[in-house]
Amino acid sequence: MAKPRTIVPEKALRTLVSDLFVVSGTSREHADTVADVLVWANLRGVDSHGVSRVPRYLELLESGEAKARPRIQVDRFKSAVAMVDADSAPGPVALTRAMDEAVTMAREAGAAWVAVRGTVHTGAIGYYTERAAQYGMIGLGIVAGVPNMAYPGGSGAAVATSPLSVAVPAGRHPTVLLDMATAVIALGRIAQHKAAGTPLPEGAALAKDGQPTTDPALAAVPLPMGGAKGAGMSLVFELMASGLTANPIVSSFHSDDPEGRKHRQNALLMAIDIAAFTPVEQFRSLVDETVETIKALPKSDPDGRLLLPGERGSRTLDERILKGVPVPDALLAKLVAQAQARKVAVPEGIPH
Repeated sequence: MAKPRTIVPEKALRTLVSDLFVVSGTSREHADTVADVLVWANLRGVDSHGVSRVPRYLELLESGEAKARPRIQVDRFKSAVAMVDADSAPGPVALTRAMDEAVTMAREAGAAWVAVRGTVHTGAIGYYTERAAQYGMIGLGIVAGVPNMAYPGGSGAAVATSPLSVAVPAGRHPTVLLDMATAVIALGRIAQHKAAGTPLPEGAALAKDGQPTTDPALAAVPLPMGGAKGAGMSLVFELMASGLTANPIVSSFHSDDPEGRKHRQNALLMAIDIAAFTPVEQFRSLVDETVETIKALPKSDPDGRLLLPGERGSRTLDERILKGVPVPDALLAKLVAQAQARKVAVPEGIPH
């Protein structure tokens, strides 16, 4: 049975989240960035990576695992290669900075890569690749994180549910936005199933004893998407993002060093300037034509729909901007309580 939810205006939600981060020590600029990334996920229906993450982010700031005032350093090594040393900045802050750097360099070089070293939970990675698409570029991003997903033939957490995102701008149609985890189901989704009391899909997760389970209360380790394929993708993302930043996560996690289990993530973002390869309008027309070709294909179910990557999220965005964001009552009560405990004014539109 679905848990009760309250519809909250997106602007009120942004204000509440930003104010919570400011009072926790971040600058207003960084707080607004975190709020933008989290609320963006809610607006697109990716509630597992939205404001439900706020309590955990605040815990990371309080424990010092995330820094409220990080000393972010950007080093450009070549005309189209840079690294952002995040200094444990919240992921939304570090990756937004990194994609902006990639876009700037791509304008000159045609394409650019930016690596991110040592950030803390990146949020919905599709936000950053879509950011490149808003500048008329193709965006690509991968993330490496602390192991929380099984590896075929192994037991327990071995690699991370590392995500991949690609954003391709269209003309008449919304951006084609692929945003996926390498697991059958992300941990945030498992938490949503647990909160809603709904079972997990078959073959999505293992319990602590290593046995498959559909009970979200027992699920401890997600399974990789496509078995060896998802696990292999996660592994090469670790090799790329952690290798290029000289900040190993998987090997450190499985070592005897207690610091190896400290929460952290690395990332690799790319921006491709379409105009460097082909006329932009020609490219967008090709994307539109391809989208329309897929949508016109015969359907296996006459009443079904052929959906493009990001299409469902785009429709949800339009609806939620107009009507507001549905937030579980329990989560909303927790956010309000955290605001009141920190003497943060609860914005109009949020019941308290």
